[in-house]
Amino acid sequence: MKKIVIVPLLLAAVAVSSAFAEGVPLIGDDAPAFKAVTTQGPVDFPADYKGKWVILFSHPADFTPVCTTEFMTFAKMIPEFKALNTEVIGLSIDSIYSHVAWLRMIKEKIEYKGMKNVEVTFPLIEDIKMDVARKYGMVQANASGTQAVRAVFFIDPVGKIRALIYYPLSNGRNFDEIKRLLIAMQTSDKYKVATPADWRPGEEVIVPPPNSCGVAKTRVETQKEAGIHCYDWFMCFKPLPADEPRAEGRKP
Repeated sequence: MKKIVIVPLLLAAVAVSSAFAEGVPLIGDDAPAFKAVTTQGPVDFPADYKGKWVILFSHPADFTPVCTTEFMTFAKMIPEFKALNTEVIGLSIDSIYSHVAWLRMIKEKIEYKGMKNVEVTFPLIEDIKMDVARKYGMVQANASGTQAVRAVFFIDPVGKIRALIYYPLSNGRNFDEIKRLLIAMQTSDKYKVATPADWRPGEEVIVPPPNSCGVAKTRVETQKEAGIHCYDWFMCFKPLPADEPRAEGRKP
């Protein structure tokens, strides 16, 4: 009588599955904590970053062209992010030695869009065992079993996931959008407002809709005095103070 063995196969399937993403942390979740070795020394997250915004991003591999252009762009934008109380942390499933060699090559040999001699000063995580990548759902089996996709996590000063963006392996990130979204979220927090489609820093923002008929009526009737303008009771806009960040090339 033939025996059919099923359990070991199921266990093997589970083992393979567990090597990939444990699940993507969602907006509003606590950012998963981790300790890691990086090109800037050990990192204890989020303890080392209390009170700051953090952009945590992954890239597929060192010594690849798309990733090189992204790292150069992030590196040149570090002063802009620091001005927004934001730190940047990178990650890939490579060794610290590979990271160091690649970053040295970027500084010594690579030129892109007028950028050259670019020094990457933000930490790049060594994640050979995929410990951090699995916590953040950065390794996705249908894309690659050995490389992280291009994930971007926006984490606020209290350690909450506020936004996340995923890009495929073949396409580089839009850094204008990364900065724009960061400023938009900081603006919403500061002024308790929303931002409309294609909003740019310095443009008008949306006043949250009223939650009662009385407030709706009063808002429409007193909009000029309140410094807002309404298309209807539920859709009102107002300008931001003149000292708020504005998009380059745009006038107040």
